[in-house]
Amino acid sequence: MIEIAFYAPGLRVGDNVLKLGHGLEVFVGVHYHVDVDHDIVYFDMERPVVTVAQLEQVFTGIGLEPRPVGKIPEELTPRTGTGTMRLG
Repeated sequence: MIEIAFYAPGLRVGDNVLKLGHGLEVFVGVHYHVDVDHDIVYFDMERPVVTVAQLEQVFTGIGLEPRPVGKIPEELTPRTGTGTMRLG
């Protein structure tokens, strides 16, 4: 099981939760739970079917700035010949 969570300030505003759900529909096998009291979205999946960057794009597409909570699973970061580095 692969798990990751994002803090997304503003998630409770307007219909952002609905928009997030629509944006996540394309990722088959990604399950999520929204903690609307704390603006946190928890994701889990059996195998890596999405990258962190793809999840972040869904949030930024609806005007939110997601921040990963805790350690980012290695399986969700793309590998390149030069290595990867997360900034910020």
